[in-house]
Amino acid sequence: MQHFSQFPEQAPATPLLDGIDSPVALRRLAPSQLEPLADQLRAQLLFDIGRHGGHLGAGLGVIELTLALHFVLDTPHDRLVWDVGHQAYPHKILTGRRAALASIRHLNGLAPFPTRSESEWDCFGVGHAGTAISAATGMALAAQRQGQTRQVCAVVGDGALSSGMSLEALAHAGGANANLLVVLNDNGMSISPHVGALADRFPSAAQPLAANIAEFFETFGFRYTGPIDGHDLPSLVAALSESSQQSGPRLLHVVTRKGAGFIPAEADALSRGHAHSPASAPAKKAAPACHRVFGEWACNTAAKDPQLMAVTPAMREGSGLTQFAEHWPERFFDVGIAEQHAVTLAAGMACEGARPVVALYSTFLQRAVDQIIHDVAVQRLPVTLAVDRAGLVGEDGVTHHGIFDIALLRSIPDAVLMAPSTEPELKEMLDAAYRYPGLAAVRYPRGSLASEPSGAPKVEWGRGRWLRRGNSGVALLNVGALLDAVLSAAEQLDASVIDLRFVKPLDSALVLKAAADHRWLVSIEDHAVEGGAGSAVAELLAQQRMDVPLLRLGVPDHFVEHGQRGELLALCELDAAGITRQVETFVAER
Repeated sequence: MQHFSQFPEQAPATPLLDGIDSPVALRRLAPSQLEPLADQLRAQLLFDIGRHGGHLGAGLGVIELTLALHFVLDTPHDRLVWDVGHQAYPHKILTGRRAALASIRHLNGLAPFPTRSESEWDCFGVGHAGTAISAATGMALAAQRQGQTRQVCAVVGDGALSSGMSLEALAHAGGANANLLVVLNDNGMSISPHVGALADRFPSAAQPLAANIAEFFETFGFRYTGPIDGHDLPSLVAALSESSQQSGPRLLHVVTRKGAGFIPAEADALSRGHAHSPASAPAKKAAPACHRVFGEWACNTAAKDPQLMAVTPAMREGSGLTQFAEHWPERFFDVGIAEQHAVTLAAGMACEGARPVVALYSTFLQRAVDQIIHDVAVQRLPVTLAVDRAGLVGEDGVTHHGIFDIALLRSIPDAVLMAPSTEPELKEMLDAAYRYPGLAAVRYPRGSLASEPSGAPKVEWGRGRWLRRGNSGVALLNVGALLDAVLSAAEQLDASVIDLRFVKPLDSALVLKAAADHRWLVSIEDHAVEGGAGSAVAELLAQQRMDVPLLRLGVPDHFVEHGQRGELLALCELDAAGITRQVETFVAER
């Protein structure tokens, strides 16, 4: 394997890779050509990511594995399902998308993860971990039912095994005798280091291979092979060739290194090893990112209250809890990729007098809605949900936008849902949620919030606030992170601005006062229009039989793809210009 100490500054020479426009061409090569091809593929990936950014370490770690899979399997007739798409960049290069790789994660460019509409080689769309074995089992059982002869292979990171869905799928696939090959890509890392009892059993956890690891998988009905060095191409090809000639449930255990071949990534798998942003990327705002504000709040609150327990599903770094984990390891619980367990774990803690705070992304909250309702809300347990990356998140695209949490949470009886628009509001709302004797959620975006307008009042329970009084007869009802754009639009429109703060309980008196004082109401939120805060306003007006025209602005009723957050807000007409334009049209039509 060729090793790189920095990103190549010039396009590498790639004579073998230049001749690969699909896996069909790859399979025409001699086995001896695969190792030099791996070096060229690694150099090309580093060159593209170095210039344009993207996920890095996972793809570098599966260069050899990807080549071996497409060399042995007859893809796309044979199905290749990736668990999470961070590791699929080499797969995209080999399946005819090399020239477009520079556009990955950019507006109108390649999707960040495998996407069925993008390529026939992407047989299943992915984004959240733990789905590959289930999907591949379904494909295998359907093929058996239809009398089709094909291999179905799921490539699963060992971190995904902490997902209950993966274990459920293993149990079913083994019991159903599905003709399925699972390749366990064991590198000890997702975004954070792996946790839990299974992590200790794999050799990448810096411990000897547990003698009963084969027995563990055989309990599920899988024939176990391994461990195989995931960077040794001859061994990989031999093992995959043997496994592909077998039938029934099989598991091939492959040991890889995240960031393999790129020295900085291998040395720092947590930051440089996961993703890269080129130096030309725009500088971040000076204001602290919301996850850092949350992390500081968690540490400050824990210092005062020994009952605070922090729980996160494999999002220690992303949720801002690294410092908390270092200071209070006995009160920090990373449960792995297991959102359902995280919420019910917190419910159990609350039963015993603890005050748990569950930090998770909005897009992952969707996976634990049943537990939020039945295990927390029904039992009236004091659990705080810190809902990070709410709204349009940007480059990770459709699978990661956090645009459904308001609709999912506001229908739950006695739940509280707050949406801060400024950094001070975020801190105050976290305090308020933590004191609430039931389910309370605070949703906040990726990145930073607006600065606090001068003279703004403190957060009062269940109360919104007036920020501007206009003379046009239009009142803009802001919900959360779009405050800067709303205030800018209000200047153009001479509109009033109300910051709702609380989605539930909604400040009914304030909304009704605005409706009485204005000819038009406009709700604005970084959330799906359907079922969002604007829907709550519409319900209130209908209940009170107030015939006031209401324009609900938010993310339109279709899936929004990837791009920079600012670009996506503009596409959804949620920037200042778009808000102004939509309001002017609304007023003109009435």
